[in-house]
Amino acid sequence: MGLQTVIDLIGSTVIFGWLFLITITANGANKEDFQTNQGELLCQQNLVELTKLLEYDFRKIGFCKEPNRLPNPTLAILLADSTRIKFLTDLDLDGSGPDGFPDSLYYYLGPPGVAGAGNNPRVCILYRVVNDQPAAGSNLGVTNFKLTYYDRFNNVIPVPVSQANLQSIFSIQISMSVENTIASALAETSPQNTQYQSAFWQQRRLSSRNYQNR
Repeated sequence: MGLQTVIDLIGSTVIFGWLFLITITANGANKEDFQTNQGELLCQQNLVELTKLLEYDFRKIGFCKEPNRLPNPTLAILLADSTRIKFLTDLDLDGSGPDGFPDSLYYYLGPPGVAGAGNNPRVCILYRVVNDQPAAGSNLGVTNFKLTYYDRFNNVIPVPVSQANLQSIFSIQISMSVENTIASALAETSPQNTQYQSAFWQQRRLSSRNYQNR
């Protein structure tokens, strides 16, 4: 085997190794981009599902199919704090529509560090309690849930809202953040750069038409 042949083999090996390294790097980048995009999509989907439910429930504060059973909508809010609220409304409990009897609905944010929530320590459960049923909540990656209350003059009402001031609530601002429960692929090679895709939503001055019917 001549010297030139050996040089050609070495050159070919180097070029092949270089191309192989580029291919591996490109595949890793594509995998990370795919996981990042999937994570962002999941966050958006979870946020949409939560916001649809919240807006539907909150807009029905003080609603009752039989108004004489809830004659004073200003008494519909029973508890109001920065991360929890309890109010009266007429829910569709069996799929046949509201039955004309007031139900209590209680939302509250649980503590962070949910068991089985992946490796994101900030994730909490947003619980929804109907009447005296057990608290129900699913792990959709909620990391922040904040309620701000305003009177009819757009003044912020301090929380927790006292019983004397519950009737002063005219509108509610809802702020919520959702993150992935599992870190992005970047954390596999750089744990110090652990990232969670996130999404934020805020509903300003949400009011219930029934509650404002004073």
